Amino acid sequence: MQAALEREYVAYVRANLDRLRRSAYRLCGDAHRGDDLVQQAITKLYVNWRRARAADNTDAYVRRILVRVYLDERRLRWAGVSLFASAPDAAVEPDRRVDDRATLRAALDRLPRRLSVVLVLRFLFDMSVDDVAGTLGCSTGTVKSQTARGLATMRRLLDENPLPITAKEA
Repeated sequence: MQAALEREYVAYVRANLDRLRRSAYRLCGDAHRGDDLVQQAITKLYVNWRRARAADNTDAYVRRILVRVYLDERRLRWAGVSLFASAPDAAVEPDRRVDDRATLRAALDRLPRRLSVVLVLRFLFDMSVDDVAGTLGCSTGTVKSQTARGLATMRRLLDENPLPITAKEA
């Protein structure tokens, strides 16, 4: 890669790294796995930087790479390999909404991967149906039907394991 193109790439990644990490976390629900997804995505971005910078919307191009990396991750055989018998303890700041997040994350994890991605893009990324269709490379009708199926499944899963009621709501 030419030096000028490489400087552009580095500047883009530096300016957008935090946003990419937040997006990856929203997709997978795990900060470490999210960092791995971002690393894979920015590696693919480096290889395709000329195309990405020529795109109408570079951010959408990169988001599409990130989503595709996430969707492809499960297809790899090593994705299920566990290095530890149990996860090491991690220091976590207390958050009163942690139970809600854990319940929602567990329900999202029980959805088929494609439905989970559609819901995350639509509701956590606040993307339009057209934008999600463009990111996933499918029709708007597919996004609408997968959104409906995903929400129906989430409702069923949350009915089985309802969110706890906080003191404010009671």
